[in-house]
Amino acid sequence: MIQLYEKVSFDTSKLVTTKYSTSFSLGILTLDKKLRKHIYAIYGLVRIADEIVDTFHHLDKKKLLDELKNETYKSISNRFSSNLVLNSFQITVNEYKIPKELIDAFFHSMEMDTYKNNFSREDYDKYVYGSAEVVGLMCLKIFVDGDEDKYKELREYARALGSAFQKVNFLRDIGSDLNDRHRIYIPEVPEVSEITNEEKQKLVQETEREFSLALEGIKRLPNSAKLGVYSTYLYYLALLRKIKKKQLDYLLSRRVRVNNFHKILLLLKAFLQVKVLKLI
Repeated sequence: MIQLYEKVSFDTSKLVTTKYSTSFSLGILTLDKKLRKHIYAIYGLVRIADEIVDTFHHLDKKKLLDELKNETYKSISNRFSSNLVLNSFQITVNEYKIPKELIDAFFHSMEMDTYKNNFSREDYDKYVYGSAEVVGLMCLKIFVDGDEDKYKELREYARALGSAFQKVNFLRDIGSDLNDRHRIYIPEVPEVSEITNEEKQKLVQETEREFSLALEGIKRLPNSAKLGVYSTYLYYLALLRKIKKKQLDYLLSRRVRVNNFHKILLLLKAFLQVKVLKLI
């Protein structure tokens, strides 16, 4: 019955992923089948931690996050958890030997969300590393399937891609982050009144550079992962291009989206470039 329990664990993480992010889920579906459940497992844990710090304002977030962190480490050590999402995560961590320092950095950034509302440049870079770059590195561990030389070769590209994805999220959600969570995810901006279109454009340009760097790494990924990562790359790049055209007032009042028809076109573009034309 252990196989059934493990299947239900991964299915639970998949459910969490698909309910919270249809676009990310589409990208996972284009990965090789053997990789999907492990990416769901990583995203499942990330989503729970995000919900703790972003949603449950009436509860003691620090306490809840500490409990989740402790249970995560315990599950990895015991190779079991009664929490289905954590159980799928520990299987993935143990199978792919995901380093503890990546998990440590992730929880450190989540803890920052419990007490920080704005960021110096140094703190911002630390936050982005722990909240996003290490998630890219965890996924890379799965994509290279134990090839440590390949992991080292692609490490900086994976960090750039994770960072770019996160900064697109910051720009897309700038209104809700300010209004609902009272946070500013633009470095060196201490007050809402000090956010300008120039600051927004600087972050856009920084993100564009990271996308350019990340593309070089995507081209070197194993074929089992390339289409999935590239299709997600195209989606986030399309979001960034829409954000770039909008003034700050627009972003503060509404969320920029890529419609479903556009998403389908991006998936087709990715398939043609990766599988048919072999351009990526």
